[in-house]
Amino acid sequence: MISSGAAIRLLCAIALILGAIFSYAQTSSVSISNTPGQNLPAGNGSNSFSGSVPAKLVPGRMPLSLENAIDLGLKHNLGLLLSQADTRTARGQRWQELSALLPQVTAGPYIAESKLNLEELGFAGVASAFHISSSVGPFSYFDARAAVTQTLFDWKSINAARAATQNVKSADYTVVDARDLVILTVGYVYFLAVADEARIATDEAQVETAEALFHQASDQVDAGTAADIDALRTKVELQTRQQQLIQAKNDFAIQKITVARAIGLATSQDFDLTDKSPYQPLEGVTVDEALTHAYASRSDYRAAQSGVRAAELSRKAAVAGYFPSLSFGADYGTGGAHPSDSTRVYDVRGTLSIPIFTGNSVHGDIQQADARLEQSRERLENLRAQIEADVRTAFLNLQSSAEQVKVAQSNIELAGQTLAQSRDRFSAGVTDTVEVVQSQEAVASAQEQYISSLYSYNFAKISLIRALGAGAQGVKEYFPGK
Repeated sequence: MISSGAAIRLLCAIALILGAIFSYAQTSSVSISNTPGQNLPAGNGSNSFSGSVPAKLVPGRMPLSLENAIDLGLKHNLGLLLSQADTRTARGQRWQELSALLPQVTAGPYIAESKLNLEELGFAGVASAFHISSSVGPFSYFDARAAVTQTLFDWKSINAARAATQNVKSADYTVVDARDLVILTVGYVYFLAVADEARIATDEAQVETAEALFHQASDQVDAGTAADIDALRTKVELQTRQQQLIQAKNDFAIQKITVARAIGLATSQDFDLTDKSPYQPLEGVTVDEALTHAYASRSDYRAAQSGVRAAELSRKAAVAGYFPSLSFGADYGTGGAHPSDSTRVYDVRGTLSIPIFTGNSVHGDIQQADARLEQSRERLENLRAQIEADVRTAFLNLQSSAEQVKVAQSNIELAGQTLAQSRDRFSAGVTDTVEVVQSQEAVASAQEQYISSLYSYNFAKISLIRALGAGAQGVKEYFPGK
């Protein structure tokens, strides 16, 4: 005869084995889709992706390249951190669903001593009729046993657990997609800061030119070869350029704070932008190739596909509400009036639960599951169309901004030549400062157009990286460095 402890261990082992078999059956039937894809994000304007959990202040002035900024963003950006937390939540929900298929082992030993009043129990008059005491007892109970329950077959729980597994996959893909969004956000704010810094340099050059022109006009006024209005006009131009320089420095300082917030630096951290984003043509990539790559790489599309699969399994789980389920339960231990005189007790049972009438609750579950499935499929189709829109838009912006960069480069050269000739004509007394000021404004406009078009081009490149789902590798490929 086996001991009570050995019997308890045997029952637990049987239940665990059964649980492992059915758990493996439901998880192994879930295949991981290798079909490429993506899920379109809400956009880089989201507050979570614009913020971060900041690190400690680093003493001194630190260099910051685009690649370094992205690495910091991938560690500290709030949007990514929240997405990673969502993944942990999805894993917890999966374990909750799996718990319905795994064995449940409990132990509840108890001992009690009772004394009852017959009149309280509804036997008024019995005690007096038989000339006995109205109180019965005291008497005791003792029971100490371990119990195990195991679902042997429940199609609803199995499909619910499989749906939860797909939700975990979707959450994992969403984390990867969040990394791409961090790259897009960091690239956006970084290139804006680079553009603002470039504007400071051009505005400083404009101030120097305006100062030289003002001194030239003042000298000619003093010499009597120019009217006072020429000096006044050049002074107005000088002060206008000085105002623009002040504004440019302020814009750059604010944009650096925006960069720090996105990548997790302290807002007071001083740093230098080391990647000045020169014009680097993008060649050898066609729209068709880009679309093929995007459908194969976009993590948000894969997340949406997993969402559709989860919705399909959720519907199966809802339909399974009509199906019977089979469960097993057993307990083993000792029981009696007192621990000293207890004997071995046990109970083994199998239960077949057959739903006969559920008050249309299953029908309601199926309707809700159908609606969620239809929504997830519509989102997936919309997302597939959005992928193509993203890629084509990025290519159009690349083409347009590349042409604008070339035109702006030519305009800077032509405007510079025009300004030099206007200054020579003013020195020779052939014209007044109106022509010179207009030429200087043309130079400033050409330089602003160049900065704006260069920023647009670089942002179009990083938008293409996002559209392709290329991630950090795409940044290394399309932005090789200084």
